[in-house]
Amino acid sequence: MKTSIRLAVIYGSTRKGRICDRVVKWLTQELVRFPQFDIDIIDPLDFALPPDRDMAHPEIDRLAGRLGTADAFIIVTPEYNHSFSAALKSTIDLFFEPWQGKPVAFVSYGGISGGLRAVEQLRLVFAELHAVTVRDSVSFSAPWSRFDVAGRLDDPSDALHTLDRMMARLEWWTRALIAARGDHPYADIAA
Repeated sequence: MKTSIRLAVIYGSTRKGRICDRVVKWLTQELVRFPQFDIDIIDPLDFALPPDRDMAHPEIDRLAGRLGTADAFIIVTPEYNHSFSAALKSTIDLFFEPWQGKPVAFVSYGGISGGLRAVEQLRLVFAELHAVTVRDSVSFSAPWSRFDVAGRLDDPSDALHTLDRMMARLEWWTRALIAARGDHPYADIAA
């Protein structure tokens, strides 16, 4: 019997009126089709993070605990000016260890590129943090006209096919990396 995978879905936007709410709603509605994953939704707006990187702050500890217990991550990211948001970068940069030796997948959205330029830059960031990014991602161009406020997507067939492939590969990488970390913790590797 396979054990459950703890999957953290992380909001990449903190803007008022953000489309991210709709995309995360759609994603979480679809993730119920993957019962092997226990989902933890992490919205930076749910944390009163200090602006000065005070690592002793209790909200940083609370977020670190949530990230640390995750076996895998899905980042839901917009594309702002050919990149990802400052709020997401700040959330990522607060920590090093929770990302190490774990897989990261992406659901992106934006203008004509569907957020793929943001994803390409995030791949560089997560490589530096010793995380493994899943090649397959789900992207939405012009999401403001594709999602309603309840997170229902018009013409979802292509997105569902891509999500199924991404989740299969995310599960493979997660199980492989859980086994590897169990055999030899990543933090124990000599520099």
